[in-house]
Amino acid sequence: MAYRVHLLQTGETFVAGADESLLDAAERAAVKLPHECTFGGCGTCRIKLETGAVRYDEFPMALTPEEAAEGYALACQARAESDLCISVPSSRQVFPEPRQLPATVHHIEAYTDDIIHLTLALPDGGLDYVPGQYMNVLLPDGETRSFSMASASSEGLVDFHVRRIPGGRYTDQWLGQAQAGAALTIEAPLGVFSYHEEDWRPLIMVATGTGIAPIKAILESLLDQEDCPPVTLYWGMRTQADLYLQDEIAGWAGRLYEFNFVPVLSRADASWQGRRGYVQDAVAEDHDDLSEHAIYLCGAPAMIQDAKHVLAARGASLEHIYADSFTFQHALEPAV
Repeated sequence: MAYRVHLLQTGETFVAGADESLLDAAERAAVKLPHECTFGGCGTCRIKLETGAVRYDEFPMALTPEEAAEGYALACQARAESDLCISVPSSRQVFPEPRQLPATVHHIEAYTDDIIHLTLALPDGGLDYVPGQYMNVLLPDGETRSFSMASASSEGLVDFHVRRIPGGRYTDQWLGQAQAGAALTIEAPLGVFSYHEEDWRPLIMVATGTGIAPIKAILESLLDQEDCPPVTLYWGMRTQADLYLQDEIAGWAGRLYEFNFVPVLSRADASWQGRRGYVQDAVAEDHDDLSEHAIYLCGAPAMIQDAKHVLAARGASLEHIYADSFTFQHALEPAV
């Protein structure tokens, strides 16, 4: 059995077999749908079912039951059960085309015992990207490692926050020995996580671990902007020693409109006077009604999945929740 799929925004159509994903069918027909991981872990391929129904061989991690009930689906895992009319989330943002280019290590230092601050030097004046996007480092065997840009723009240099995975061939072994001038090849920019200026809503930014990197890039792009909406940033870490950007973030007060910074620690010692627990729970504790906010989630997949449940219960609009799941680097890492 085959079904016809109509893309509302462009009028394009393609045919999807009952046993293939919508993404596979679209690619076969040269119809472009946003996607990244292709195994249901990141949520980039989220679409809206305007009409019709789909099924899953296994319900994907990056989709919540609340989203499915409102008609959302993940194209990389969804199988058509009828003819479909689908829509893809729109944005005013125009993303540059990715390309491969050489880079060299400009600076490398330890932020914490397991987080590395990496600065790369790029040729020809830098890299054109949208704050929130990421790059792939290309390894000699053809594998890649993905890291979000942690700075708002590049003029020859660009920053990254890399969590060292014990025994990891790249993050532990290669970066642990890398020196300034070491060469590598990157593919960038990639991804569609970015600021949605068209929303005109107060911002709640929620990060765990190195998920702060793309959030930092986005917020740096809003510094001193007259049309910046109110911003609240929640950053979840385990201990106070892990808050490697605490002073820098605190310095954004006065440069972001009504800026409020809330660090949340899950394993704080007795000396910690701030918030404790899980970052998504802190957001829910502070807001009875989230229906008017735009919410950005970045970090471990488990946090993002739980945050969508918790924040939907506070009235958060699923159309205004944007997520960047660090599936590639941290698929096995629990939320802090």
